Amino acid sequence: MTDTMKAKGSFEIKVLRKDGSIRRQFAEWSWAAKLRKIGMALPRLMFVTGRMADLVAVGNLVTNAGLAGIAGRIGASGAPAAFDYIATGTGATAANVADTTLQTELAASGLTRAQGTVSLVTTTQTNDTAKCSKTFSVTGTVAVTECGLLNASSSGTLLGRNVFSAINVVSGDSLQIDYKVAVS
Repeated sequence: MTDTMKAKGSFEIKVLRKDGSIRRQFAEWSWAAKLRKIGMALPRLMFVTGRMADLVAVGNLVTNAGLAGIAGRIGASGAPAAFDYIATGTGATAANVADTTLQTELAASGLTRAQGTVSLVTTTQTNDTAKCSKTFSVTGTVAVTECGLLNASSSGTLLGRNVFSAINVVSGDSLQIDYKVAVS
C-alpha cells in the first residue's frame, strides 16, 4: 500500500468599507460553482444559486506547475521561491491545471499583485495548512473575478487559481484575501 500526499487550495475573500463595516457579496452555493466550473451558464439568482455573505469562500485549483513547485520546495530541488504573492484579476475563463498566469491580472486600482504574510494554520492536523494573507486598499471600482497565488512579484510560478462570481469593490474599500494550501 502506498500513501499519497495531496495539496488542496482555497481562499476566502472579505470586503470592508472605508468605515470598517463589511460589504456583503454574492456567494454561490458549492453545487452551482461546480456546474459553472464545467462550463454551464447559470444565472446569479438569490437563494437559488447563492446567497449574500460576509465572507466568500472559494475552492481553488492547484496547477501542475504549483504541484511541481511544492515538490521542489520539499526536496530543495531547483530552489523555487516561496509562494507568498497574491494576485487578483478580472478573467472569466475557467481555471485549468495547465494555467501559468491569471487570465486578466489587475495592475491598478490598488489591486496589483502583492506579497502577503504567510503562517501555518491547522485544518485537520497541527500546522498542515500554509496561509498567505493580504489586505488590498482599493482605489477604483472593479469587479474581481479571479485570484491566484504565485511565488514572485512579476511572472513567477502560479501555484493555484480560480474564477468566481464577481466581488465588487469601490474606492476606499479594503479587499482581504486569505489564501490557504492544505496538505493531506
